[in-house]
Amino acid sequence: MNACGIVVEYNPFHNGHKYHVSKSREQSGADCMIAVMSGHFLQRGEPAIIDKWHRAKAALQSGVDLVLELPYVYAVQHSDYFSKGAVLSLSALGIDSLCFGSENGKIPPFMKAYDDLKENKTSYEVKMRQALDLGHSYPDAARIANEAIGISTSSFDFSAPNNILGFSYIKQLLTYDESIKPLTIKRQESEFHDEHLSGRMASATSIRKEILKEGRISEHARQALPQETIDQLTLYRERADLWHDWNLYFPLLHYKLSVSSLKELHAIHGVDEGLEYRLKKAIKTSVSFGDFMEKVKTKRYTWTRIQRVCTHILTNFSKEEADLYLDQNTVPYVRVLGMNQTGQEYLGHRKKKMEVPLITQPQKANHLMLEIEERASAAYYNPLPNDRRNNHYHREFGAPVRI
Repeated sequence: MNACGIVVEYNPFHNGHKYHVSKSREQSGADCMIAVMSGHFLQRGEPAIIDKWHRAKAALQSGVDLVLELPYVYAVQHSDYFSKGAVLSLSALGIDSLCFGSENGKIPPFMKAYDDLKENKTSYEVKMRQALDLGHSYPDAARIANEAIGISTSSFDFSAPNNILGFSYIKQLLTYDESIKPLTIKRQESEFHDEHLSGRMASATSIRKEILKEGRISEHARQALPQETIDQLTLYRERADLWHDWNLYFPLLHYKLSVSSLKELHAIHGVDEGLEYRLKKAIKTSVSFGDFMEKVKTKRYTWTRIQRVCTHILTNFSKEEADLYLDQNTVPYVRVLGMNQTGQEYLGHRKKKMEVPLITQPQKANHLMLEIEERASAAYYNPLPNDRRNNHYHREFGAPVRI
């Protein structure tokens, strides 16, 4: 069976995602579409609006055959680690191609950018360090270094978010598994972080903003969502009594920052360069999550970086744990979140050839990364009413979604 991999968050799954799945299958000729999806917390350090199980089901009902979990260790990271975890997970399942959305829409410019980076690696690293020393954030420093070695050109916009992620996928494919063919589809209509909701092809950011502001799935949001997603959003709201956003977690974050010592905070992944002092100072006078973020963020500490740090504080994810896995050249396991009959058949063909464990029954497995997923689930479901929290939390130990 020919398999095409895609890297997703589906927060929530919308019409643009459905287009991506369909065009990826068409362009790759795949028999099986495999999505590796972030769990409860996402790359930008945000909680998903609904949990991973309901998002996986919406994906399976909308064209995906097999949904894998991108472990928390990789999911809440900058683009290079995020893409590394995704590529290694998909590689372990023997995919033939990987298809990503991009503002560019063509593979050759990505390949040229990779060659330029490889040829000028020393210069890139020097420019990167210089930019960081001048107080630039990591994304800005990377952009400055890329421009310095000639990567950012009129044919390749390195400030565009999907191009940045796409370039990271290319780097990981060429580093870890050159047998996987890279494919890309030009992003349709709305920009990745566009907050204005309009038409059938809207960004996930604008859809979430509309739903959370209105407290319901408005007619504008419905136009941008497949019925399958509307059903799962509605069902999760009925079961959990809420949709997730950062404001729900501010009391928990306030408590954690208030009672943790500077030493304990410094041990958290991402708390570097004395950031613990800034966090402790800001929380004392903050009255909301937005208020807190405005007090902490700077040119160097971007909103996204601080959100990731806050997520790591909630999950107690330490530097020591990150160091165990982020620089490894393989994932310790591949976990299945959901599958249809096609996905199940593909797993049947591949599992005996896999060099890492395939997990469909986590209650029978024992691994530190699964313990980290348990903590992430505990943190994610914490805002739920008492009578609903335990049922959702125990889903972490259950079998994959099947349709």
